[in-house]
Amino acid sequence: MRTLQGSTLLLLLLLLAAGCVHAYKPVIIVHGLFDGPKEFTNLTGFITKVHPETEVMTISQYDYKASVTTMWQQVKAFRNDIEKIMLKYPDGVHLLCFSQGGLICRGVLSTMPHHNVHTFIALSSPLAGQYGETSYLKRIFPDSVKKEVHVICYNKVGQIMSICNYWNDPHYRSSYLRKNNFLPVLNGENPPSKMSAWRENFLRIKKLVLIGGPDDGVITPWQSSHFGFYNSTEDVVEMRNQKFYKDDLFGLKTLDSRGNISVCIHSGVKHTEWHSNFTVFRSCMEEWLT
Repeated sequence: MRTLQGSTLLLLLLLLAAGCVHAYKPVIIVHGLFDGPKEFTNLTGFITKVHPETEVMTISQYDYKASVTTMWQQVKAFRNDIEKIMLKYPDGVHLLCFSQGGLICRGVLSTMPHHNVHTFIALSSPLAGQYGETSYLKRIFPDSVKKEVHVICYNKVGQIMSICNYWNDPHYRSSYLRKNNFLPVLNGENPPSKMSAWRENFLRIKKLVLIGGPDDGVITPWQSSHFGFYNSTEDVVEMRNQKFYKDDLFGLKTLDSRGNISVCIHSGVKHTEWHSNFTVFRSCMEEWLT
């Protein structure tokens, strides 16, 4: 009898101890255009400060100047690295993807069957495209204004540059749909034969967190970070009125109907400050990285 009671007590203690230990899921960070792992030192510190012992990995594929490589090439390379990491963590991982990296992560999630990504955080990403004269644009096309970029981007030569793969000129919609080989394909607006499978892959995530704000200064319109975008008169059409949402082309409406989308808006944050702003981390990211 004493032996049975002792065994029961030991079992209860072990169960209680197990309940007190919370293992946070690993976080994989994907960088944006013209940056790399070193830019995410602060963000890594924020995560490990509030969630001690969390493994945080920033992938160094196509960083800095190499980040202008075609998006599909980057998606393939990042997918290979992310898949290797996921195999080590069968209980799941989180993806935290900044700027252009948010679109790379969308490509990874859509084309990777059986992934185990729990939360996908898109941090100031041009998710519905980019159309604006910014410092980043001038680094690639120093002599062009936004009204001229479609001439460069919407052809085979232009499509070898990453920014052209999500350049979305609202005044040349038909050219965008026909000649942009990345974003319209990813959105299901010019769907590949595997679109149904891609949609199911994307819907494997449990949470989509969209972060952006009006003072970003790079993502244009800034509402693109929340899947909003310009119409032909350059008025912003919000996410739920976009065709890809209403027709649920890649699963966004389904995620929303499940209550699995969180939208976070912060003013006063410039584009290069999102990943080093502790307030943004605490209010927009922390609760989803468990």
